Amino acid sequence: MPYASADAHVHFALHPDHQPAVIATTTGPTADAARSHLYDHGFRSTGPTTMVLARIDREEPHYTARAAEQLQRYGFTTEIDPALQDEIDTEWTWANHPMPWCTRDEIREVGAAAQRIHDDIATGHLTIHLHADNGHTTVAVGSYTTGVRRHIHLDGENHLRQISTSYDTEAEAVAEFHRLYSVAVRPGPAPLTDLEQAVRRLLAGKPPSTAEETSEPTVEPPVAEPGEHEAFLAALFDEDRQWERYRPSDETTIASHESLAVRAEFDHEARHRTDVAWTVAEYDGPVGERLWHATLTAGTPVPLIRAMLQYLDAPPLTAAYGPDDVLHDAAWHPASHPARTTWTAAGAITFEHTLHATTDRWMLYGGDNLDRAAWTIRLSAGVSHDLLAHLVSTAADLSTPQPPSVRRPPLGAPVPVVVPQRRGWLR
Repeated sequence: MPYASADAHVHFALHPDHQPAVIATTTGPTADAARSHLYDHGFRSTGPTTMVLARIDREEPHYTARAAEQLQRYGFTTEIDPALQDEIDTEWTWANHPMPWCTRDEIREVGAAAQRIHDDIATGHLTIHLHADNGHTTVAVGSYTTGVRRHIHLDGENHLRQISTSYDTEAEAVAEFHRLYSVAVRPGPAPLTDLEQAVRRLLAGKPPSTAEETSEPTVEPPVAEPGEHEAFLAALFDEDRQWERYRPSDETTIASHESLAVRAEFDHEARHRTDVAWTVAEYDGPVGERLWHATLTAGTPVPLIRAMLQYLDAPPLTAAYGPDDVLHDAAWHPASHPARTTWTAAGAITFEHTLHATTDRWMLYGGDNLDRAAWTIRLSAGVSHDLLAHLVSTAADLSTPQPPSVRRPPLGAPVPVVVPQRRGWLR
């Protein structure tokens, strides 16, 4: 079958607001075919006829020239703006590059490898578990979720980020990361650099500046105040529930459920809002395998912690609602991405589902940006949908309270349960 004629024109020019990013404008009957080739070269659609190439290694002119050459070989007509052509023809290098022994092509290879890592993180192919500041730059530990399962340590930012070490298992990689960076370790990925933010905004078709965002007031997510978690923990043992206290150290309190199948660990030293304060796990019986686990940071609102522990103490009889049903009924805004689905509430709370992840299958966090979340709840695969629905129902009440006359009865409302006489606390 003969190929369709390459009857399209592609014009390349420097982005007016973020150079050396490049805008490609496509016209003609087979413009879709030209756009498909541009996509393979890293261009992303920002409109019916426009695509943008924005990279963290600042090599957009070089890769634009390669794209134009390929399009010409396929018979498409290309035009390069003179200012962009000057950038293509200019040989330049990074000032104070930490690898001065590298040739220009070798520096470009280092940048290309960093770009691939950035893209893998952005698309969800590489999940970052922890990050730290080692005094010189940002380091991180993560796992690839697709293809060959690799668990790696990363070193550096932007065009200098590279894989420093590989491990056979996630547990080994995480344990070594904790050993190397100790108290500097923080959960999740590091905040995006200014360059990463600008690149992602351009690829999403948004201006690189955030000046236009001042039209609406910022909605702050609900956040636990200092001391609230400590007060909740004390009340947990004072109430008539089936929890027993263990204090293995001054820094840690463990709440063990009487069933011996649920355990919650509280870190008294978690001070920063994004430090992990709670680790909760459920097991398949007193000596069974762990079914799932969750971590909650120090800024997590107490109603969400209470909702989780109340559910685990006595799972309520609930209607056949799933988390999606609760979110849709509460008018949260859904958005689909290649590797995940998110729902965002007006009260700056976001619920995120990453289908193929193991450790962070579900995340609930304060704010619409995970990199700068005020607090985060991370739940692994295996958690019950009833518990998820219970959590998001509570979060919906926190974010957009409704009058009682129109609000659906919250999932997990208290139901009569028979509580056996409590055993003595272990202190």
